[in-house]
Formats: sequence, structure tokens, C-alpha cells
Amino acid sequence: MPTATPEGPAVTGQDAAAAPQEPTLDEQIAAYQREYGELDPQVEQVVSALGRLNRRMNVAYGRQVAALGISNAEWEVLKSLVLAGSPYRMGPGELAKRLGLTPAAMTHRIDRMASEGLVTRDRDENNRVRVIVELTDEGRTKWLEAMRMASAFEEDLLCDLTGAERGVLGELLIRLLRRVEHAQPDAGGRLTDLD
Repeated sequence: MPTATPEGPAVTGQDAAAAPQEPTLDEQIAAYQREYGELDPQVEQVVSALGRLNRRMNVAYGRQVAALGISNAEWEVLKSLVLAGSPYRMGPGELAKRLGLTPAAMTHRIDRMASEGLVTRDRDENNRVRVIVELTDEGRTKWLEAMRMASAFEEDLLCDLTGAERGVLGELLIRLLRRVEHAQPDAGGRLTDLD
């Protein structure tokens, strides 16, 4: 059976055995300690595990939305519109700012999504200069299906943890997130556009 790698397309049979393997966390930490003696292995274990988990989760989510015929970039717009609440509308500038995109990249993304029937783009009736992007029924259906798929994946991801362990893990991760948000308040967006 073909296997996909985060770095590229699916590989099969003999190619899968020849594909370079990522070192285990223990191997990575040992190499880091060899090259940088001041490394705290406990800290490195936590941050490396979080980094790998994040990368693998992003690959899984990307595969899920691709199965629905949308891209990660389109998913982000759908999510932003849903988070805005009913009637699921935002201006393109507000969307661009929320997603950390340039206005040109946001326009390109909205054009593509409007042609796919995921959003509409119309002039604001109260201010003809202002454009409003609104989620369509098709866009909301895609968002709901992606959420169903993600929920099943996430439940499976955490199935080995008890409710109490999930609570503790959630609290610890939120503490880490708050520290990063405090230290890097401008790091919520992207450094470059994905499109």
C-alpha cells in the first residue's frame, strides 16, 4: 500500500523502504546534546514532540480537506467566516488581516473561492465602496464536513488519555501558548502568504 510522506507524494514498495527516515526523538535529542552540550533534554523532548505532532496533525488535516475538494488556504477562510458568527460575513481587508495575508493574496483567494461557490462577494448595501465576503450554503457544508472529519481524528488522537489527563494536558498546553503569545504577540499570522 502506498505511503505518503509530509515532504512529498506517496511512495510505494521498495521506494518506501529507501525513503529517508526521520530520527526518533531520542536520536534527535542525543545528536543535539552531542553538538550543543548545554541542551536541556527535557525541554527539547517537549518542544520536539510538539513540533512533530503539529506537523503530522497539519498533514492529516490537509488530507481531510483535500478529500473534500478544498485547500488548507480555503479552509482558513471558511473557518474565519464561521468564527465571525451568523450571517458569516467579513470584509476582505478584515479577512486578510485575520489570516496574515496581503490584500492581493486575499483577493486571489476570494476570487477562487467565489468561482467554486464557497463564498459570495458583493457590495455592502449600506456602503457601496465596501465589499462583503459571505459564506454560502456550499461553503458551510464543506466546513461542517471538515469539522466532522477533524473531530473523529482528534478523538482518535486522544483516545489513550483519560478525561483527567486530557484536562491536565489542555491546561499545560494553554499555559505554554500564553507564554508564547506574550513573548511573540505578533506571531499569530504568517511571515509569508501561502498562495
